[in-house]
Amino acid sequence: MTFPILSVITFLPFAAGIFILMLPANRKNEARATALAAAVIDLLLSGWVYVQYLTQHMTGYQFVEKYAWLNIPPLNIALHFGVDGISAPLVLLTGIVMFTGVLISWGDDDPHVMAGIQDRPREFFAFLFLLAGGVFGVFVSLDLFMLFFFYEIAVFPMYLLIAIWGWVKTREYAAMKLTLYLFIGSVVALVGALAMYWTQYQNTGVLSFDMLEMENAGFSAAFQNTWFLPVFLGFAVLGGIWPFHNWSPDGHVAAPTAVSMFHAGVLMKLGAFAALRVGVMLLPEGAKHWSWLIMTFAGVAVVYGAYIAYVQTDLKYMIGFSSVSHMGLVMLGISTLNETGLLGAGVQMFSHGVMTALFFAVTGMIYDRSHTRMIPELGGIAKVMPFATIGFIVGGLVSMGMPGFSGFVAEFPIFMGVWGEQWLVAVICSISIVITAAYIMMNIRKVFFAPMPEKLEGHVGDITMLDKVAITTLCLFMIGIGVFPSMMVPMVESGVTYIMTLLGGA
Repeated sequence: MTFPILSVITFLPFAAGIFILMLPANRKNEARATALAAAVIDLLLSGWVYVQYLTQHMTGYQFVEKYAWLNIPPLNIALHFGVDGISAPLVLLTGIVMFTGVLISWGDDDPHVMAGIQDRPREFFAFLFLLAGGVFGVFVSLDLFMLFFFYEIAVFPMYLLIAIWGWVKTREYAAMKLTLYLFIGSVVALVGALAMYWTQYQNTGVLSFDMLEMENAGFSAAFQNTWFLPVFLGFAVLGGIWPFHNWSPDGHVAAPTAVSMFHAGVLMKLGAFAALRVGVMLLPEGAKHWSWLIMTFAGVAVVYGAYIAYVQTDLKYMIGFSSVSHMGLVMLGISTLNETGLLGAGVQMFSHGVMTALFFAVTGMIYDRSHTRMIPELGGIAKVMPFATIGFIVGGLVSMGMPGFSGFVAEFPIFMGVWGEQWLVAVICSISIVITAAYIMMNIRKVFFAPMPEKLEGHVGDITMLDKVAITTLCLFMIGIGVFPSMMVPMVESGVTYIMTLLGGA
């Protein structure tokens, strides 16, 4: 029997979370150490899966595991795991954000610096790992029921993490807004999934949630045209698609740093991935029928998100609306239904995940030491936090899509894919590149290189070594993929090739 590596990756955070929760409340350092150990193991395992897929396999679903769970009619639910060229990078992304999120949350011994999680770290890491386990589960699930199961697990702890450890002023409002939006979206998608389940039975006599079987269920064009939108948009709510995006910036602002990293870094990718995996891949004719609407929503998100980010005075809100714009690019790539656009969307999910995790990490470091996120109240950060400054600049270059960074590798194919379908949409959306460059450069100047306000002089110190490790890790991945696109592009291309067969070469 082969080693069940995907099961270990998925269930290790759950096991670690339970173990941490069982520790005495006063054993804070032990809770932190356990969290770090589990995060390191999951990062190494997810990295190994990624490398093995890239170097040894590069085709179809690999590391497949299938265990019957509720194997009774009419359910036939199984733990069916596997990764392809799209999901393997997202598993690695989750491992990266999990590891760096633990480092950022570790805390600072300086009593003047309220960094990390000082209040109830045991419970915090337990809920954070519950979130991580759910995310891993969605990315590796090949059973539709289990995908929904892990999807809901990933959403549930977000409410507690924001409502308990979030920004006091808005945490309850933001947590409830996020939860309601996401649960409503998932209910809509679930109705569509159940329709697919029973229609598959009517067409084939098979009662199964196995998505590989559903790909051959013979859904009629009329059925697909009816149910594609509820399924796709139900999941895409979590991906921050316009006009269902309002929950996202508020959630970003209210969440503690590590949760913001998870929220923007991997949770929004959860929505985009599920929309692609369930919506496009199981209902390809419906995707073709409604691609114009998805492209419209995505195009609005790209330009609107960039403009609203430009006028923000709160760093977190700026990054939050920037995420709406960049996730719009993911949806834009998916809406093309062509090889180039889908390739860009796959790489963009990884690139934006690492980039936005870096942005929120640096913003959290600044807030912990200056006690403000308001851009007009900041300045001179570069002279006291040079390492964090470099990290933010690297993230900015990725966000702007500069060659040599992962953002270019992701965004250029998206625009090329859109141009091949609707050149006017590509031209309109290219406005976002200019706006993004404007607000990134403007805010780098204001926050890092403008004169430091008097009230901050002598009160802002440098970041910790653990913070520097987190920044370095995130930067290396963005630069590495930018300089060596072959580290990811062929892998994502293999996943796209399979999607194109389902689309009939569309």
